[in-house]
Amino acid sequence: MRIVLVGPPGAGKGTQATRLAETLRVPHISTGDLFRANISKQTELGKLAKSYMDAGNLVPDEVTIAMAKDRMEQPDAVNGFLLDGFPRNVSQAEALDELLTTEGIKLDAVLDLEAPEEEVVKRIAGRRICRNDSSHVFHVTYNKPAEEGVCDVCGGELYQRDDDSEETVRKRLEVYHTQTEPIIDYYKTQGLVVTIEAMGAVGEVTGRALEALKREDAGR
Repeated sequence: MRIVLVGPPGAGKGTQATRLAETLRVPHISTGDLFRANISKQTELGKLAKSYMDAGNLVPDEVTIAMAKDRMEQPDAVNGFLLDGFPRNVSQAEALDELLTTEGIKLDAVLDLEAPEEEVVKRIAGRRICRNDSSHVFHVTYNKPAEEGVCDVCGGELYQRDDDSEETVRKRLEVYHTQTEPIIDYYKTQGLVVTIEAMGAVGEVTGRALEALKREDAGR
């Protein structure tokens, strides 16, 4: 299957993308990983992207699209892929359509993870990370440490990342609403959007998504 995953910050896209890709046996292609891989390997696209980033500028759509195209042409993506973080706006969605049409393939579904905005803010702004090991993550409401401000695993100090502050989260949501959300309407005109309630246990959300994809596939 060829799937695009969309949803606001804090909806659990990264977690669900990993689980869904594993179950569906397709590669999880995220823009973050694409940028890191290209920059780390010092590819021409990576060098170009880094030049924009170092200057404090946004990486142009054409560079992101070229990276995605290169990744989707790798052998493991021949039978499908799950795109996470791309396309990020309507122009990228149009470019993706053009690219897929050229290759004689098409998307099977666009999974839209929905979560109430205030819940998203609560999820992200409540996160606390261990200074010793960023994989140790707690939450002031959902996963409290035994001692406030102290990591249960190693005793390190827990802190809130700058980009997890409520003000920053709301700005990220604003960017999502203005830039990324319009692609949902774009894909609705193609009958591709499958909306999933992103609230609940991780496994429950994965189950809903897989069931919805199964229905979508059976209906074609």
